[in-house]
Amino acid sequence: MKLYVTRHGETEWNYTNKILGRTDIPLNEKGVLQAKTLAKNLPKDIELIIASPLGRAFTTAKIIAEENKLPYQSDRRLVEMDFGTYEGRLRSEDGYQIEKRRFFAKYPEGESYLQVAQRVYNFLDEVISKYQGKNILIVAHNGILRVIHTYFNDVDNEDFASYAFGNCEIIKYEI
Repeated sequence: MKLYVTRHGETEWNYTNKILGRTDIPLNEKGVLQAKTLAKNLPKDIELIIASPLGRAFTTAKIIAEENKLPYQSDRRLVEMDFGTYEGRLRSEDGYQIEKRRFFAKYPEGESYLQVAQRVYNFLDEVISKYQGKNILIVAHNGILRVIHTYFNDVDNEDFASYAFGNCEIIKYEI
């Protein structure tokens, strides 16, 4: 089984370096082009796409699926982390950089990385069991993809805090 993962195409908040969690910001023009480019260069062995239901990820999945005539669906467990009061603020803010490294603590009015890991790990366990032998593409968000990375790799705290996916970058995990 191969599990491919990708991050949605670019949004205006990605471009302006704003913290983007649950706010449903659409792809910008560059993001649509990134999704179309990924669709044309997609590994040919993918059989199903599962995406976050947030518009930026689901639209990316739809573009990829339609270009490659693949079935696609959404799963709520892939929704981006709830960054609480940090939502929409600049990533460079000192407070955010501190909170980002408090893995067990919830963001003020948001969720913790431990909560995110619980739902994402449960999702991965189910996908691996249900689709054994199939090759799946997951379209999600930077925070979710960081957690997926920890499912397959030992990662220390600093590596986790600094790990980032580019928009429409694709990575493969073999199971």
